[in-house]
Amino acid sequence: MIKKTTSLCPICLKPLEAEVYEKEGSIWIKKECPEHGLFDNTYWSDAEIFEHFDEIDPIHQDMVNPQVDENKGCPSNCGICNQHGASTVLGLIDVTNRCNLKCPICFANAATSGTLFEPSFEEIRQMLRNLRSEQPPTPAIQYAGGEPTVRKDLPELIKLAKKEGFSHTQIATNGIRLAKKEGYAQELRDAGLNTVYLQFDGVTEEPYLVARNKNLLEIKKQCIENCRKAGLGVVLVPTVVKGVNDQQIGEIIQFAIDNIDIIHGVNFQPVAFAGRTPSDQVEEQRITIPDFFKLVEDQTKGEIKISDFYSATSVQPVTQFIGAMTGEESPVTLNCHQHCGSATYIFMDEDKVIPVTRFIDVDMFLEFLEKYTVKLEDGGFAIKQRVLANAIKDLPKVINNDESPSNLNMKKILLDIFKEQSYDALGQFHLNSLLISCMHFMDPFNFDADRVRNCLIHYAVPDGRIIPFCTYNSIYRQGVEEEFSVPLKQKMTEFNDKTGEEEEDE
Repeated sequence: MIKKTTSLCPICLKPLEAEVYEKEGSIWIKKECPEHGLFDNTYWSDAEIFEHFDEIDPIHQDMVNPQVDENKGCPSNCGICNQHGASTVLGLIDVTNRCNLKCPICFANAATSGTLFEPSFEEIRQMLRNLRSEQPPTPAIQYAGGEPTVRKDLPELIKLAKKEGFSHTQIATNGIRLAKKEGYAQELRDAGLNTVYLQFDGVTEEPYLVARNKNLLEIKKQCIENCRKAGLGVVLVPTVVKGVNDQQIGEIIQFAIDNIDIIHGVNFQPVAFAGRTPSDQVEEQRITIPDFFKLVEDQTKGEIKISDFYSATSVQPVTQFIGAMTGEESPVTLNCHQHCGSATYIFMDEDKVIPVTRFIDVDMFLEFLEKYTVKLEDGGFAIKQRVLANAIKDLPKVINNDESPSNLNMKKILLDIFKEQSYDALGQFHLNSLLISCMHFMDPFNFDADRVRNCLIHYAVPDGRIIPFCTYNSIYRQGVEEEFSVPLKQKMTEFNDKTGEEEEDE
């Protein structure tokens, strides 16, 4: 046994004591519900990679302003409670549960529930303010759904987010309206949208027919082209399902490389078995983060290796150093649980793919940052100048110029970031690069309350609560939507009487 934790019964969602343990080179999670029996499911498919990632401990942040008292034990009474250990890095607001698709792997669907969940403009304003009132304030917001583009006032909601102080805004979208409506991408960019988080399941029609019930490939391509015309950045978001599109991971990465001028990253998300995904297919369809690593290495023919990926938690020393350097008491920190996600950067040098680990000793770089942070926190005379002097001496040691992309002066970029806190230098780092990441959200089968306590992607909901992503989609979504919904037929009748027929894609 590796540890005990709290999980959920996949049938009744009752919290259960669970064991995380190793079996035959994999990590499993086991629990038993008095009513529904024993559940034994894969947690991570590779014990060695699990243990390597487990060496990183997320930094616990005391919640400055919890919205609810912790009185029932995690994951009950989420909202966020004082037991939580991570501030919100990305806030999510479902602006509607309406959608112009009926995907079998979706969390939410208005047509299925028969009710309409669509917070008002003022309710969304208050949810944005709730996120910004946290300490530290939430820096980034994502409007989701449903399909957020079916709301006519989405540009106004984007402007609202900017007005409320969010430095980054994005929408999670299937891209249909962006593809079909001329000028819509430009309208959203003009409103302040930074990123289109685009559902993108493959480079052939088959994955869309299975996962979305419709061939959407040309729609996706047209959406990307319209974003290119508007200068609106795109991140591809494939939902990975074994036997559906796991054989296309390498081709999806290549598609992103071919469109690197407008696509800034690919965030692969192994399917979570919530919503309408058949629960009896869990093990045969389950893909974990180590499975993803192996598929990437195999399908890129070793251009991107398993060893190129780091836990998202690994970058904690970067944000801690920046906080110490600027004197910020509560810096925004990527201190998610070490088993939640992983990523690497790849750079293009003509036709050659160069992962960041080929020319930067990432481990040494992070060790230097930890050392600098300790010195800054200890204080002393002219401490910042002395730290910068050490950085100028140490940073060249982490760079292998022989392997570095020819168009990237990494030494200058790092020194400019350290000396000037230069955002222009940071932009140079991202030039001609792609973030390849994998975020494995939990479902009731592999639910682990330890991960929840360090979640940093949180939903804001109309009643004032701020709820971690995986508990919201596993436990709370249905209750929130029922409380704040109206019957769909009644609402759509009122809408059609007032405005006439809706646009075809809505």
